[in-house]
Amino acid sequence: MHLGSLRPRSIRARMTAATVVGFGVVLLAGVVALCLALALPGRVRAQLVDRADQASRQVTLLVDDEPVHGPIPPQHGVALLQVVDADGRVVAAGEALRGRPPLTTARPAAGDSRVQTRVCGGEQRCLIVVGTSNRSTPYGPVIAYAAVRESIALDVPLIAGVLSLAAAVLLALMAWATWVGVGRVLAPVERIRSGLEQISATDLSDRIAVPGTGDEVAELAITVNDTLQRLEDAVGRHRRFVSDASHELRTPLTAMLVRLEGRPEGEDADRTLGEALGDARRLSAIVQDLLLLARLDAGVRPPDELLDLGKLVTDEVGRRPSRLPFTTSVEPGLMVRGNRLRLDRLLTNLLSNADRYGESAVHVTVARDGRDAVVEVSDDGPGIPADQREAVFRRFTRLDSARSRDIGGTGLGLPIARDIAVAHGGSLVVADNGRGGARLVLRLPLR
Repeated sequence: MHLGSLRPRSIRARMTAATVVGFGVVLLAGVVALCLALALPGRVRAQLVDRADQASRQVTLLVDDEPVHGPIPPQHGVALLQVVDADGRVVAAGEALRGRPPLTTARPAAGDSRVQTRVCGGEQRCLIVVGTSNRSTPYGPVIAYAAVRESIALDVPLIAGVLSLAAAVLLALMAWATWVGVGRVLAPVERIRSGLEQISATDLSDRIAVPGTGDEVAELAITVNDTLQRLEDAVGRHRRFVSDASHELRTPLTAMLVRLEGRPEGEDADRTLGEALGDARRLSAIVQDLLLLARLDAGVRPPDELLDLGKLVTDEVGRRPSRLPFTTSVEPGLMVRGNRLRLDRLLTNLLSNADRYGESAVHVTVARDGRDAVVEVSDDGPGIPADQREAVFRRFTRLDSARSRDIGGTGLGLPIARDIAVAHGGSLVVADNGRGGARLVLRLPLR
């Protein structure tokens, strides 16, 4: 089995597991460190007992051959020393215990030469007393006592058990709190998920309820709703575009079929074939425009190069046949970066639009405006009403009888021109024309 399949897939479970493991390691390390710290006094106590035992044995050696005259000097750092005979009298003592009664009456058990006891009295700290017997001394049988002040010694196993139990309880509480807390935090996310699950491609009108927490989850809900709105708008545009494209393609196809099904002869045949050829050319133009729009919508970007915008405009005006005379005013040296074929198509659409709807002349200017190169194409035709200046950039939009399909065109020229301008980092708008007619303004960033 793959290890990944053993991992919890829920964020809630993963966060709970991570918290328990991480906090458990910290608790375990804390318990171990505390137990080691608590065990230190016990080790110190054992060392003190060992020192007292060594000091007691050393004193028995001192009184083995002859009586001790004066106080017994400290042995192994232990100053509390006494030698007690069989009658319980102190026959020798260290300076700290001279004139004092015996520290204890405890004696080694039969067959043993050593005794250890604990003596407490008064306000002083308790003493650990170790006694060693010696039966062959000038005093007769004696016991040499050595005492050390007791250090704090705790019951480490009991404390370790209590700490381990407390750590386990605390860890369980931490796991429960994490599970509940993460569940509450993720509850709005679950509601967003279930809400999105109910939304289908056929109906994008539903929206996600935004929680009033004001946190990242609320921001997520707002972003989801904005995305749904954009998707709904995109789907709506797509549906309208498909409907318009179907209508635009059906019109020349129907006309072509009607003309050809009449089976004309003679001069009528020539005229009918010419008209059918015009319909076929119109179909070809619409299909080519649709393909270009599909590439633009898909974000396909052909290679760019550095181009002289003024020269592009001059070449395009001189190359294309026109119905009306064109006048130009071009500022040289305005370099832009873009794809030559697409910029040529943009300029062709603008010039064709002006030539189609103008009355007597078209004027084209190319000039610098700050960091932009500006191309203005003005005609003296019927113009574009102010409230329709954005509508002309919608696909298959025609404003009135003066701009009807009878004049020609596919209804995609200006939408394609704007899409190309935007793809090059620029803009295309309809501006006021004081002399009447339409004035389209193209802006492209200078390089």
